[in-house]
Amino acid sequence: MGSVLVPLADGCEELEAVTIIDILRRAGVEVVVAGLADGPVRASRGTVLLPETTLEAVREREFDLIVLPGGLPGADHLQADTRLITLLQQSVARGHKVAAICAAPKVLAHAGLLQGRHATAYPGALEGCGVDGFVRLDEPVVEDGPVITSMGPGTALDFALHLVETLCGHEQREAVERPLCRPHGGAGHGEAV
Repeated sequence: MGSVLVPLADGCEELEAVTIIDILRRAGVEVVVAGLADGPVRASRGTVLLPETTLEAVREREFDLIVLPGGLPGADHLQADTRLITLLQQSVARGHKVAAICAAPKVLAHAGLLQGRHATAYPGALEGCGVDGFVRLDEPVVEDGPVITSMGPGTALDFALHLVETLCGHEQREAVERPLCRPHGGAGHGEAV
């Protein structure tokens, strides 16, 4: 099923972080939630999240996918962490995927991973990042090569389900999506969660 690293920083968007972690775990994916520092993370709306480990403790580990939740100033903290920038670059160099939502695609741009690619993000997040060489699309989820991006809190479920399909295939995505009872989305309605 694969392994996924979700780094958390103070000021992250909790709706995105929790949705990503929850949906991937429902699919049976190993999700490692790592704080940039030791201890709890206070998200952008005041929710306190407790990472299982630190980025420092897992920085030598190889993951199939690294997923960055957005939110401000969370994305700014992720972008300022040189360990994370190196991890993202190494992951793509090794043939793995990276993903980011909301303001976090600017972290991928800063790492040089959007160069020559199509991407999406929260409106305005990429325009002010000081990096050119990519095409911004107004789509809920965009995948271009090893990079997957999404727009924001309202697209978090679509983003997370796309990640499931990328890692585990369409059947596993349907198995996760059906019990969510989404009014649209192709998988239909299902049994209770």
